[in-house]
Amino acid sequence: MLKALRISFLLLCLAASLAIIGTGSATPSVQIDVLRVDGTIVPAVASYIDRGISKAESHQAAAVIIELNTPGGLLSTTENIVNRILDAEVPVVVYVDRWAGSAGTFITLAAHVAAMAPASRIGAASPVSIGEDGLSDTMKKKITEDTAANIRRLADLRGRNLKAAEATVLEALSFTDQEALGIKELPEDYQELLELETPYLDPPLVDLGAVDLDSLIEQLNGVKVEVAGEEVTIVTEGAVTNRIGMSLIEKFLQVISNPNIAYILLTLATTGLILELINPGAILPGVVGAIALILAFYSLAVLEASWAGIFFIILAFVLFIAEVFTTSFGLLTMGGIASLVMGSLILFGGGPELFQLQIDWWVIALVVVVVTAVFVFVVGAVIRSQRRSPVSGKEGLLGKIALAQTELDPTGMVLVEGERWTARAEGGRIEPGEEAVVTKVEGLRLWVTKKEKGG
Repeated sequence: MLKALRISFLLLCLAASLAIIGTGSATPSVQIDVLRVDGTIVPAVASYIDRGISKAESHQAAAVIIELNTPGGLLSTTENIVNRILDAEVPVVVYVDRWAGSAGTFITLAAHVAAMAPASRIGAASPVSIGEDGLSDTMKKKITEDTAANIRRLADLRGRNLKAAEATVLEALSFTDQEALGIKELPEDYQELLELETPYLDPPLVDLGAVDLDSLIEQLNGVKVEVAGEEVTIVTEGAVTNRIGMSLIEKFLQVISNPNIAYILLTLATTGLILELINPGAILPGVVGAIALILAFYSLAVLEASWAGIFFIILAFVLFIAEVFTTSFGLLTMGGIASLVMGSLILFGGGPELFQLQIDWWVIALVVVVVTAVFVFVVGAVIRSQRRSPVSGKEGLLGKIALAQTELDPTGMVLVEGERWTARAEGGRIEPGEEAVVTKVEGLRLWVTKKEKGG
């Protein structure tokens, strides 16, 4: 009997174990992580993409899709993103939604699967800022050739059209989704430039065309790609999409990594700190200036701002301050405006980037007008008020006319601007009703002298 119970108990344990094993080996639900990138490619975007891919790797997602809409971005940041995609342990799909300009072209071609939405475009990947005079012709050529080699190796790695990819860098060519997919004829000048045997791109520049995300996910099912040196089949049947958004910090850092914002922060910081120095104790200008300065340092470092531009802007503020303290008949103000405009124009774009970093002209005009007005009128008024003789309080009584209310021999009462004061006469007796001039104030007592007749 005891033996039978033992056998029954063992059988129950075995059944429970098989049930647990069976449950654990059940096919997990398919998950696809989706990231959304809008705007310029800056370090905050690279951090976001790295976080999204890492999260997809941690739970072995079927794929991670990056919806991309960008005019371009920083060259160094683009290289970081490209390298992260190449090192990914899950398939990375880039879906161009509207625009993959310059930096976006590299990111798209680095993906295991490149897809485009209708009416989207890709290309114009030349390092545009190399046209600045600060770089020699040899350096410009080296940067261009290196960038072209980089995009060729991406196209070759993914089996895409090498000539078309290279032309986006060397010739700044752009392609529509239909042209990039190889299903629409290229313009004749494109055909001649690329030396094509057919009017279509063969092989194409991208892999898939999809009207929306659902269509893309459906087409991805069964696609074979090489991930981390191994062939992987993407399975999307019954997939669940998981959107990973940018964090608040990433969004904030992306916003301030904008040439216009960085420029405004720099001018705001300088203005606030100078106002605090001119009028100590105001507090608010100093606090705002200090915060803006820290944010400006981050933005300027991220965007690799030109030191020459920064120095010109600082010089402009020095000239504005000098105008307040000296009489130059507007010459210093004109020099300050010229320095501010010059610094604004050369603040960005001094290095090789994949996107034209520049400040909008209307932002420059607005900042120049506001800053000039602040320093010429506001700061000037503050300085003049500090220099002006006191007109209120005890010090303001000096030189005022006092009317004797009682006999001053030598002390008595006088009336000054409607107020009664104890006064002491200097230089002789003063009769009631006579006028006197205040010469000194000591505590609550005035010192007066008799007003000369006709004075």
